[in-house]
Amino acid sequence: MTSKGEQVIVVGAGIVGVSTAIWLRRKGVDVTVIDRNPPGDAKATSYGNAGVLAACSVAPVTAPGLLRKGPGMTLDPNFPLFLRWSYLPRLLPWLLRYMSHANDKDTRRIAAGLTPLTSDSVEQHATLAQGTKAAGWVQNSDYSFVYPSRNAFEADAYTWMLRKTAGFEPEIFEGDAVREFEPNLAKDLNLLAVMHDHGFSRDPGAYVAALAVEAEKLGATFRQTEVVDFHLASGKVSAVVTEDGTLTCSNVVLATGAWSKPLAKKLGISVPIETERGYHMEFSEPENGPSTPMMMTTGKFVATPMEGRLRCAGIVEFGGLEAGPSKAPLDLLKRKVLASFPNLTFEREQTWMGHRPAPSDSLPLIGEIGASGVFAGFGHHHIGLTAGPKTGRILAGLITQDRINIDLSVYDPLRF
Repeated sequence: MTSKGEQVIVVGAGIVGVSTAIWLRRKGVDVTVIDRNPPGDAKATSYGNAGVLAACSVAPVTAPGLLRKGPGMTLDPNFPLFLRWSYLPRLLPWLLRYMSHANDKDTRRIAAGLTPLTSDSVEQHATLAQGTKAAGWVQNSDYSFVYPSRNAFEADAYTWMLRKTAGFEPEIFEGDAVREFEPNLAKDLNLLAVMHDHGFSRDPGAYVAALAVEAEKLGATFRQTEVVDFHLASGKVSAVVTEDGTLTCSNVVLATGAWSKPLAKKLGISVPIETERGYHMEFSEPENGPSTPMMMTTGKFVATPMEGRLRCAGIVEFGGLEAGPSKAPLDLLKRKVLASFPNLTFEREQTWMGHRPAPSDSLPLIGEIGASGVFAGFGHHHIGLTAGPKTGRILAGLITQDRINIDLSVYDPLRF
């Protein structure tokens, strides 16, 4: 483990990596953060998310019944799940493991594992950013789940049961009360399940960049290059090899999201993780959109009012890390947005596609990889922004041998 004066290298300058760097510097540990892109860069996953501090996000996608519904979802052009069929042979081993968790026992286990990482998200972000310029990029808010009817809401009873078990119960608005709460919603959307005490970032990319500036002020060093290998001495990491040279270190944090698999393999572990390709559309200078973040259950996307724009993020596509964006997911997303907010006006639109890191059991990898001195901090699937600061705090505590009051065994990077 690391003591003051030794060097920790954090690989990845997203929300997890930057949060880790801040907490390590607050503990007096020397830190270098390495990423091929600048913090908050538009190519990065931490840039393109929905921006919600979704404390109640404890329910995995792999709920009971998914195995029966899944094939029909991929064939329905109006359902926000897409598959590049040429990628299926490569996807299949991961997909079989992923779908094996679509049962009640595993779903409850996964939800229990996600709860400690998400439930205090608002407080964790506030503690991370307090007293810094980054704090201006996050704010407290409601987070609403929008349904067409009471029947549609009740059809999600299993998911709401998981949220209730985690301590989250919504306030329900129906009929005219929906329009009073959010007058810009389409008239066929007649129930809101509103979660209070949540929050969002008005610009996730700017937020991560501002946190990186704070880390630098605290003494962290940032290097823009790519990590290609590790040096191990008697099984313990001693250096990181980059495209620009070799850096000695006492510990490494691996926080490279969907790109972590090949680096983990160099450490001798095979991680069943896939990229879930996510899309967003932004509408600049919007009018008649939502005033707070909303999950539109009919389109499976989140609409978040951000700085000078409305971001609508969602859609799932499996197609690997290399292929470019597909047209069909974006076309569907736009149709769903305009159907949900029929009076929305805007100056221009912009699209984005990025990569969510999806482990086969929907739980992130957090902790030391054996006794290597390399600590995993990746695989957060849909909760990267939400759980990033908490994960960074845990990793910093593990490295400095602080007491961690969470059962970390469920996130063990060697569990596979």
